[in-house]
Amino acid sequence: MHPVASASGVAPPDETARREALAALPGGTYGRLEDLAAWLAACQGRAPARAPRRVRAVLFAADHGIAAAGVSAHAPGETQVRVAAVRDGSAPVCRFAETADAGLRVIDVGLGAPVEGDARDDRAALRGGGRLDVEDVMTAEQAAAAVRAGREVADEEVDEGADLLVAGELAVGVSTPTAVLAAAMTGREPVAVVGRGSGIDDRVWMVKAAAVRDALWRARSLGRDPMALLRVAGGADLAALTGFLAQAARRRTPVVLDGAATAVAALLADTDAPGARAWWVAGSRCTEPAQAVALELLGLDPLLDLQMRAGQGTGALTAVGLVRAAVHAAG
Repeated sequence: MHPVASASGVAPPDETARREALAALPGGTYGRLEDLAAWLAACQGRAPARAPRRVRAVLFAADHGIAAAGVSAHAPGETQVRVAAVRDGSAPVCRFAETADAGLRVIDVGLGAPVEGDARDDRAALRGGGRLDVEDVMTAEQAAAAVRAGREVADEEVDEGADLLVAGELAVGVSTPTAVLAAAMTGREPVAVVGRGSGIDDRVWMVKAAAVRDALWRARSLGRDPMALLRVAGGADLAALTGFLAQAARRRTPVVLDGAATAVAALLADTDAPGARAWWVAGSRCTEPAQAVALELLGLDPLLDLQMRAGQGTGALTAVGLVRAAVHAAG
């Protein structure tokens, strides 16, 4: 019998399976791999855990109005180029997915203009988004539609047999709203959450920090309300990730988180669906301080510390091999 769901609809992983898995493990010989094996057993509701059979990576793509303010080393139009590269199989992340033996899907939830691809992967809640330092990024209806798109995609993947999900984003400028949301959710000052993103210099960092400061001022009355924060200073990709992560937990499906954007979306998702964090592991530590503060609050320690800044699910896909290796820790 599965554990009973809480009022939020999120049931915890199976603690009996976790205890049985730990009892069969060699008591620390394999370090954190043993904890990972026990977590997977709890998520699967069986001990010992079995290796994931269908791993699916989902990237949510959107454009951010703040990118036009020069907060990134890349031009705003680069997002569409990257989406096209993923869809034609030429993007580096495609090689990461192949190595992890994972299916890969990129969902348009807010690109400024659509990119050719499977029609079911066009879930745009809006085309582009507002500039977060001076205006709301989305309407309430658009934010709700983006969250709903994330939930629907999670349902589709689980219904099609996914037993391990990888969550990521694909968007130029996403580290700016990510920093705003991280600060708003944790009470940190802008300087504590603003990183170098795509590799920006000091001048661009100051532009980015000012944008984060101004967005936090605009969001000062919202508290830790996930939907309000996503509407005012988030983005369609972050909203879709929030819905995706919460729904995956409701569907009892484990997820490997990627970088800062997914960590901060996870913080929002766990606020919306308390207890969802038990269904996630953090894949790899990235260079963004927003990831560190979000994971600290979630109580998640990345499996790898590779200091990657690529995003696009690459850190999480790299960690999938560790999840598979963990099932062999019991011998």
